[in-house]
Amino acid sequence: MLELRSINKSFPGVKALDNVSLRFEPGEIHALVGENGAGKSTAIKIITGIYQPDSGEMYFQGEPLHFRSYRESLARGIDIVDQEIQIIPDSSIAENIMLDKMITYGRTGIINWKAVNAVAKKYMDMVGLNFPPTTVTRRLSAAHKQLAQMAKALAADARVLLLDEPTSSLSEHEARHLFQILRDLKKSGVTIVFVSHKFEEVFELCDKVTVLRDGRCVGTRNIANLTANELVKMMIGRTCQDEHLGALDVNRNREILRAEHVVRYGKADDVSFTLYEGEILGFYGLVGAGRTELARILIGEDKLDGGDIYVRGEKAHIRSVADSLYRYRIGYVTENRKEEGLLLKAPVHTNITITVWQNIINKFTRCISRQNEMARASQMVTALSIRTTGLQQKTENLSGGNQQKVSISKWLAADCDILIIDEPTVGVDVGAKEQIHRLIWDLAKKHRKSLILISSDLPEIIKVSSRILVFKEHRIVGELTGIDDKNKTYDEVSTAIGRYVA
Repeated sequence: MLELRSINKSFPGVKALDNVSLRFEPGEIHALVGENGAGKSTAIKIITGIYQPDSGEMYFQGEPLHFRSYRESLARGIDIVDQEIQIIPDSSIAENIMLDKMITYGRTGIINWKAVNAVAKKYMDMVGLNFPPTTVTRRLSAAHKQLAQMAKALAADARVLLLDEPTSSLSEHEARHLFQILRDLKKSGVTIVFVSHKFEEVFELCDKVTVLRDGRCVGTRNIANLTANELVKMMIGRTCQDEHLGALDVNRNREILRAEHVVRYGKADDVSFTLYEGEILGFYGLVGAGRTELARILIGEDKLDGGDIYVRGEKAHIRSVADSLYRYRIGYVTENRKEEGLLLKAPVHTNITITVWQNIINKFTRCISRQNEMARASQMVTALSIRTTGLQQKTENLSGGNQQKVSISKWLAADCDILIIDEPTVGVDVGAKEQIHRLIWDLAKKHRKSLILISSDLPEIIKVSSRILVFKEHRIVGELTGIDDKNKTYDEVSTAIGRYVA
C-alpha cells in the first residue's frame, strides 16, 4: 500500500534519513523502532507531507506521491497522531476532533454544534475519553490530550494511520483499550505504522518491525521470528537488562517530605504519605487517578483546599514553583515537556541552566557568567548523553527523547534534594531509557536524594521504585513495600497493583 524508496533528508548539521527504503502492507501493524534521533519521526513526517524529502520516491497504492503539506496527505487518507501534543488549547475537545469536518445547517455556513458534538462524542467514546465534548482542551492532562488526538485521527477515517508514541502518557489499561481499537482497524484493512520505544507493545501488537539506526534502515523482521534481545541488538548493538536495579538504603529515620490529609477539590481527596531520604517512591494509577494532580499541589502550582505539607519535618508554605525550588529545594520534571517543561526556541544551554541562573550571576554586574553556564550545561549533556550538534542548538530541533533528557537535566543541574519526575521516559529509546533509570537510581543510592517517580509504564515503576503508592479516583488506595527486594518477582508486584487498580 505504501512504499518509500531511497529517501534522504538532512537538517543543519544532521543527516536524519540516509537512503531509507520502507514498505508497509494493507491490514498490517508495522512497528518502526530505533534510538532517539534514529530518524523515525522524520520518516513519518515525510510520509504525511509535513517534511519533504531531499531525494527519493514515495508510492501509495502504486502511484507516486509528492505531498507538499499535511493537508494533502489527509486528502489521500494518510493521517498521523504525533508524539508531541498538537491541539488548539482554547478550543473544545469536539472542535479539535472535528476541526476539518465541521457540520453546518445545509449551505448556510452556520455550524450545527449539536451534530458536531454528537459525532465527536462517538469517537471520544471509542478511545475512552470520558468528558463532555464541550470541555476546553486546555483543562485536560497530557494523557487525555493524547487520547483527543487519537479520536481526531479515527474521525478522519484514514487508510494509513501513523502513530508516533501513542501510549507515551497512557497507563496499561488505557493502552490495552487503544490496542483493541487498532486491531479492529487492522481487520478493516487499515495500514498502521506504530512508533514505540516500549518493546512489550511492539511484540504484543505488531506484525512486523523495521529498525532505524543513525538515519539508516537496519532491517525489517517478522515479529513472530524475533526476540526482544535480537531487537535491542539491531537497535543499539548490545543487550539491555530489565531486572530491578537493586536495593536502596532508605533512611526511614529521616523524613524528607510529608503530606497530611491533602485536599484539592476534584484533584486530591484526603491524601497522606511520607517520603524518606534515599527513597524512590513510585506513584502508579490509571490516567486521571490523581498522581500528577498531587505533584502539582506539592510544587505550589495548585493551591491546597485542606491539609498540610511538611518538608524536613517543618510545615511548608509553598505558594509557587519558585518557592518549591528556591525555598524548599523541590524540583519537578513535568510530563508535558513541550508545553510546560522547555523553552523550545531557546538553545540547549539556556534550558539546562535556567534553574541555576541565580547561582551563576555576577553579584556586581548582575550578568550571568557565560563560562559557568556553558560548563554546567556541558556537564549535563555529557552525563545524560544528550545528542546535540552543540550547546547553541535550538531545543526544538532535538529529537523528542533528547528534549526529554534536557527537561530532566535542568532539575539535576539545580541539585534539588527532592525531585518529582513525571513520566521520565516518554518518547525515550531503550538505551536512553536504561540510562535514565540508572540515573534516577543513582540519585537516591549514591547522592541520597529523595525522589517521587510518576509513571504509567508498569515495568518501569516496578524496576526503579523501592515503594509504590497506587492511586485511584484521586486517593491512595494501596501501598506496596519492599519492591527492591530481590526475592519479589515482577508478576507478584504487578498482580498486587492490578488488584488495587481494578
